[in-house]
Amino acid sequence: MTSYEIVHRAMTFQKPERIPFSFGTMGFSDFAGVGFRAPEGWKEPETPEGQRIDIWGCRWDTIYTNMGQVKGHPLERWENLEDYSWPDPDGPGMFDHIPDRLRNVGDKYVQAGLGNGLFERAHFLRGFSNWMEDLYMNPKKAHELIERILWFQIGLIRNYGKFDGIHGVSMCDDWGTQENGFVSIPLFREFYKPRYERLFDEAHSFGFTFYLHTCGKVNEFIGEWIDCGLDAVELQQPRALGIEEISRRYRGRICFSAPCDIQATLPKGDKEAIRKEAKLLIDSWGTPDGGFIASDYGDCVAIGVSAESNKAQFEAFREYGSLSSGE
Repeated sequence: MTSYEIVHRAMTFQKPERIPFSFGTMGFSDFAGVGFRAPEGWKEPETPEGQRIDIWGCRWDTIYTNMGQVKGHPLERWENLEDYSWPDPDGPGMFDHIPDRLRNVGDKYVQAGLGNGLFERAHFLRGFSNWMEDLYMNPKKAHELIERILWFQIGLIRNYGKFDGIHGVSMCDDWGTQENGFVSIPLFREFYKPRYERLFDEAHSFGFTFYLHTCGKVNEFIGEWIDCGLDAVELQQPRALGIEEISRRYRGRICFSAPCDIQATLPKGDKEAIRKEAKLLIDSWGTPDGGFIASDYGDCVAIGVSAESNKAQFEAFREYGSLSSGE
């Protein structure tokens, strides 16, 4: 099977011959990525070393080689809306590079990136504490802001839909702490669930799958995303979620993508524990028909994981990642 066939069959539970891999740190991946660029004519404001500003006007303070954190929030004060310049998903030149990229991806499963999601972008713009208060104190403005973010994401999907050779879209939206989600399920259903459904429906209208990365203990949200039509979810802290609980509640209902736990397992460097967890994840979150993708974090230095530990999980996933291991 080609890489495309393996990923497609895993996501749709059609018996791939092995589990798919997204392991850029080891130079082995069944996926290829494309993304949008800043529009022609946009010039990033000058910043001190270690900082950058994205097209939304959010200031990122970088850490090591990782993406960093948003420390500057352009809509920290609602009054700033008067002069705020919204990014345009149809900006000139944002997608001109994609045809060349698609000619060089081989047989990979191609995912187009949407960047940061509906929850993240809202608190990047407003500041986290402000945004948490907005959901209670300024619900009208909160709804309007999420709608504007959704408009941008849907615009990106429609532009990606103009190209042959893109198979899915991906997005990052971190929803949880180590102990629970950031908001209650009732709040999620009021502000976010209908918009996730519209976003996933838009992707599916072009034949795309939707792959969502999220962090934290998001156990209750997974069922909500399944209701909305999510195809695959990437979870990088399986011990925080509870491997057995997630298996019991959601196995076979959605495709999971995961490494061994990036906080509880990989940094400790116990190769035998890493091997056991890799097998447990395949057996617990995958099925004989598919439903599991082995993935890495992408930046071992940032999470304190040695090259040896990363290699150990990669080799374990390869050893146990045949269809028979889930039977």
